[in-house]
Amino acid sequence: MPEIHHAIFTRNDGYSRKPYDSLNTSFGVGDDPENVRRNRLAIQDGLDANTLVFARQVHGADILIVTRKDEYRMLTESGPPPVGDALVTNVRNRFLVVQVADCQPVLLYDTVRQVAANIHSGWRGSVNNIIGRTIRTMQKEFGTAAGDIVAGIGPSLGPCCAEFINYRREIPQNLWRFKNSDHHFDFWAISRDQLARAGVSQQSIFLSNMCTRCDTDLFFSYREEKITGRFAAVIGLQ
Repeated sequence: MPEIHHAIFTRNDGYSRKPYDSLNTSFGVGDDPENVRRNRLAIQDGLDANTLVFARQVHGADILIVTRKDEYRMLTESGPPPVGDALVTNVRNRFLVVQVADCQPVLLYDTVRQVAANIHSGWRGSVNNIIGRTIRTMQKEFGTAAGDIVAGIGPSLGPCCAEFINYRREIPQNLWRFKNSDHHFDFWAISRDQLARAGVSQQSIFLSNMCTRCDTDLFFSYREEKITGRFAAVIGLQ
């Protein structure tokens, strides 16, 4: 699909020093802001992107519509970006970025209406079905038909490592069917299920099958490292 450009960046080939080494894109984890700016510029240059669009992710379910009038460009710390955990746009050269370190980046593209979305979905996002909410927003605002969506679930905490000892308090009972006997949840399967329930074809859902906690040489993992950076997932219309 030549009309879109998307990428999952690893933690490597950036400017940040330990424990944020090295392509950390977040200003909010304690890293040197100048290194974060340089990392974001490296991502922008690598994508040949005019505008990177960031949100202030709070593990909520708010969805931001990025229009031609909106300038959410955040290469510096000057002025906080708007709060939201999903971004949607049909505007070209607005490259939507989510920052993750175990949470799922879920990239969506409506191949007919040419609408892109990027979702930050941690376990709280899964509980609140931010995926379904984002698709409903695409339908309402842009006339998207769910059957036209292609979805990609990026590197994130896998069922091998997503242990929730306090799941009875944290996760609603309707999601317990995704748990094994060791209290590990398959949030990849939850996301596939939420995409399918929203109307996305199973054949149009793609999964990286890469666990961030198992592969900290490539990705940041909050569960494994606690103090660490955030890697970027990006999608935009060229």
